[in-house]
Amino acid sequence: MTTVGIVTGAGRGMGEACARRLADMVDVLLLVDRDETGAAAVAKDLNDAGRRATAEPFALDVTDREGLARLATRVTELGTLRAVAHAAGISPTMADWRRIFEVDLVGTALLAEALRPLATAGTAQVYFASMSPLIARIDPTPEIAAILDDPLQPDFLDRIRDAVGPDIENTSLAYPWAKHGVHRFARKEAVRLGPVGARVNSLSPGIVLTPQGRQEAAQHASMQKLIDATPLGRAGESEEVAAVVAFMLSDEASFLNGIDVLVDGGVYAAVRDR
Repeated sequence: MTTVGIVTGAGRGMGEACARRLADMVDVLLLVDRDETGAAAVAKDLNDAGRRATAEPFALDVTDREGLARLATRVTELGTLRAVAHAAGISPTMADWRRIFEVDLVGTALLAEALRPLATAGTAQVYFASMSPLIARIDPTPEIAAILDDPLQPDFLDRIRDAVGPDIENTSLAYPWAKHGVHRFARKEAVRLGPVGARVNSLSPGIVLTPQGRQEAAQHASMQKLIDATPLGRAGESEEVAAVVAFMLSDEASFLNGIDVLVDGGVYAAVRDR
């Protein structure tokens, strides 16, 4: 049986770090990224290093339903879906509020929809979320929660804007709302896939020194305050997050399902009661 892994956002940052971890966990590793050049460079490096997996770049925007169908078809051609690290996403300074929801939450749901028929005993998936919903104390009403739980509705963006209000157009607020939706979606997907023996969890990084993280820090002084408040006294590294993802996807985590794992150096523990 040929096992297949998928890493989205694999061209750089935490996605690349996850790809380097998963390269010894599966037989074929699909490196998904909008940046085909970046994914191809990582694939070449992994293949040149003689890792267990044959790495294959796959150019894709995770909001592209047709592209995701091609991805699912490619997995079927190659073997059995074993591991998915969904690290692709955008942060508050990268787009407007609609695009943040489309990529971070709707894209997660679209990926899950495409891969759902391929899930089987031993399949494990990790969706990247964020500590931001915890820091922002996102606590939806039942009405808003119901909207968040159905992100593939054609009018989802209009409905969430009407329910939360115009403040959602502030990208610094849209981002934690979208990532809260990922927390919720992972729990529900775990319930859906559990009967076939597949697992789904989410992972919430704190402040991590990726290119994206540095871009956010340059524009938001509050991020330095969070780093200063972190009990470990520093930001995280992509490899530290990827190590946790690798464990969550491994057979050693075979009873870990339907939860969010917070990898933040302890900053939420430090600020939650302030």
